[in-house]
Amino acid sequence: MELYDSIGHGYATRRMPDSRIAAPIISALGASESVVNVGAGAGSYEPRDRRVVAVEPSMVMIRQRPSEVAPAVSASATALPFRDASFDASLAILTLHHWPDYARGIAELRRVARRTVVILTFDLTVGGFWLMDYFPEILEVDRRTMPPLSEVERHLGDARVIDVPIPFDCIDGLLGAFWRRPQAYLDADVRSAMSSFQRIENTEAGVARLRADLDSGAWQRRYGEVLDRSELDLGYRLVVGQERTPLRGNGGTR
Repeated sequence: MELYDSIGHGYATRRMPDSRIAAPIISALGASESVVNVGAGAGSYEPRDRRVVAVEPSMVMIRQRPSEVAPAVSASATALPFRDASFDASLAILTLHHWPDYARGIAELRRVARRTVVILTFDLTVGGFWLMDYFPEILEVDRRTMPPLSEVERHLGDARVIDVPIPFDCIDGLLGAFWRRPQAYLDADVRSAMSSFQRIENTEAGVARLRADLDSGAWQRRYGEVLDRSELDLGYRLVVGQERTPLRGNGGTR
């Protein structure tokens, strides 16, 4: 069973695209007229003004895709069913850490793209997010599954990295969305749309500590300085490889 077949219910309503995160993604795609979105989920951050094909292995996620978004193919990122250089660009949004072999997946992104590869991922070397003080297990899991940013750059080749700060009122319910709204992490429905919480065994202790600190004022004393910020760098990074000669596979559909 795909991970999101068990945890993906309700993603379409809780993980709405935020325009401030979408803007650098769309800009990185440039003039690309055709895009393959790999690990596409329910369709967040897919451009609506060009030809898109989505790749998603979870049928639970595919069924949540609105009728007006791109058609979806059920396939793995490590074996894309397209010929070499089939698209102007390939896109992968917060999905590398779920792939069985991220290096092979990145090679596939390069193989099927004529011009541009755009990846939104996470840089684990950026610390300081207070949530990890309550749920250190999340960081432990991320260290085992999240590709180091340096490795993503290496596999892409000549790439540029763009910081993607998270606004204080982010409408996409990703893990870092509620950094200035800590009460949100007490809500099981909010946590259910964050894969990081679904990959750790025990959340009750962390939730209890957070609730107690919010009630006592300890959270504000320790972390209250973030309440004056309008955005925060939590380590989200857009990695863009452009104007490359695509990798070659077997030249046929697979």
